[in-house]
Amino acid sequence: MSVTARTLTCVDTTLQDPLVGQVLDGRYRVEARIAVGGMATVYRALDTRLDRVLALKVMHPGLAADATFVDRFIREAKSVARLAHPNVVQVFDQGADGSYVYLAMEYVAGCTLRDVLRDRGALQPRAALDILEPVLAALGAAHRAGFVHRDMKPENVLIGDDGRVKVADFGLVRSVDTVTNTSGAVLGTVSYLAPEQIEQPGAADARVDVYACGVVLYEMLTGEKPHDGDSPAIVLYKHLHEDAPPPSAIVPGLPFELDELVASATARTPDVRPYDAVAMLAQVREARAALSADQLDAVPPQALTTEHDNTEDRTSVIPRSLTVPRPLPVNEDDGSALNRTSRLASPPPPPPRRRRGSGLPRGPLAIVVALLLILGVGAGVWYINSGQFTKVPALIGKTEAQARERLSQEGLDVGKVKHAYSDTVKRGRVINSDPEVGTRIRNNDSVTLTVSDGPKTVELADLKGYRLDKARLRLKNDGLEPGMVTREFSSDVIRGFVIRTDPEGGTELHAGTAVALVVSKGSPVDVPDVTGESLEDAKADLTEAGLKVKVATEQVNSEFDKGQVAAQTPGEGSRAAEGDTVTLTISKGPEMVEVPDVVGDSVDDAKDALEAAGFEVDEDRGILGLFGDTVKSQSVDGGDTAPKGSTITIEIR
Repeated sequence: MSVTARTLTCVDTTLQDPLVGQVLDGRYRVEARIAVGGMATVYRALDTRLDRVLALKVMHPGLAADATFVDRFIREAKSVARLAHPNVVQVFDQGADGSYVYLAMEYVAGCTLRDVLRDRGALQPRAALDILEPVLAALGAAHRAGFVHRDMKPENVLIGDDGRVKVADFGLVRSVDTVTNTSGAVLGTVSYLAPEQIEQPGAADARVDVYACGVVLYEMLTGEKPHDGDSPAIVLYKHLHEDAPPPSAIVPGLPFELDELVASATARTPDVRPYDAVAMLAQVREARAALSADQLDAVPPQALTTEHDNTEDRTSVIPRSLTVPRPLPVNEDDGSALNRTSRLASPPPPPPRRRRGSGLPRGPLAIVVALLLILGVGAGVWYINSGQFTKVPALIGKTEAQARERLSQEGLDVGKVKHAYSDTVKRGRVINSDPEVGTRIRNNDSVTLTVSDGPKTVELADLKGYRLDKARLRLKNDGLEPGMVTREFSSDVIRGFVIRTDPEGGTELHAGTAVALVVSKGSPVDVPDVTGESLEDAKADLTEAGLKVKVATEQVNSEFDKGQVAAQTPGEGSRAAEGDTVTLTISKGPEMVEVPDVVGDSVDDAKDALEAAGFEVDEDRGILGLFGDTVKSQSVDGGDTAPKGSTITIEIR
């Protein structure tokens, strides 16, 4: 479920919601209900301390009663709150008020990708890639930080009124019983499940998000899902047994580069897909570079809106649905809004008639005066209500020159021209205006434009030799994010210091990009085998090798004598870093087992009985017993005990 004030999944605001009008946790005043999902309800709320509008996601009381579910909800919310990325819906706060468990999140006014697909059908390749790239940037940052979204779909891609693309519901809550439920909402969810999520519901690495992005790209290019059916079971079967068809099979003329993108991301075998969203983003950019402007701007036959200005083909200016009603304030309906509008637009009431003898001019002069009065009043009303005002026209996504010309046509001037970085709006095009588009202002007033300088880029410093905490601090100071940390042996770099980064130093990156760090485990040490040694000898050997020793509290039976080392972790042949710890398990001695009496039994029966008791069996046939099949004697008499696993010799006659 997406956090947006203009989602097409509208909620009847006239319904009475017990939370609307309440103040949660003494801080968040709930103003209106935005949307309802299977796990939570989202409200528009006001943070009364900071005086800002935000989205409040409140878990359904039934789920909030499950302590395990709430613990995971809180734990994952804290993790996502640390993921700072411009294309991720941010989490500001988490708390509980009685039975209400909530998240306070960034409020994004705009629409969802689902709304766009419903209103426009298939998108032009340029628009599809313009949406996909920031989505992959957000997922890539999460993947490098060790997070997996697990529920990527168009409903979770928000497109703000300012053109920004953001990913919502970032790994906060897993679906509850989504595979077996047969509701329409779940059918939409299973359409984006990777095969391994179906076969192993608990398995989810970065490649499941890559698969879902491949399905979303297919849907943007064709207006359809690659796998469809009358029930979730049919869709799940197709995910497991059928490859996604190439988009060009639905939209003839689509370039093969886009077919390859979809095929790579939706491969049924995870190892064939890009290993994470960063790798897929690189493929997307390569594909875009290979496409011509005509290929990128081609309007697919499935598009529901084909007549539009080419300057508005960017993600930043995908129009909001014209069918979506304006979000209403609490306890307000369409009728009241209409009544207020009609009152504002109605002409003023006529002046009261004067009594005879009041001194007004009569005859032709009176007619002229009356006409002038009517014209004057009409001109005054026109001047006050519209003549001296106009609205700021649509400017987002236009070049500065186009924006100036458009303002001039409306009788407006350009005031200041500011510049700002943008990950989604092309360099040289308008990001926003002040006043905002649609604002009613006086003629000849000026409008301040903010023009994009393109994405802010940062040169990644060479962090080799930095201590891990210093490397993380340097990344943050440079406008980047520390990502996933892996550790390797190194004879050149001191333990705990950075060996290299991914990508490598000197690479130009967008601000906010996560950088993976490879940290040294120190010089490798070959772990000696100390099993069978006394504890004192084992400690001496391991300490000499530069390792630490820990003795397990529990002892075990083994083939070794009591007090000797029965097992070690890591074992012989392993490599450890200098200073690592080896855990030793001490033997209680062998387990003593009663030996079965097999004298007089056949060889096969005797072997079965002895082996079942845990012994090894050795046959002594001699010369006379070559053709015999009966046990004459056994090395340990029946009824006596012997170490489990030891060998019992049977003499055969």
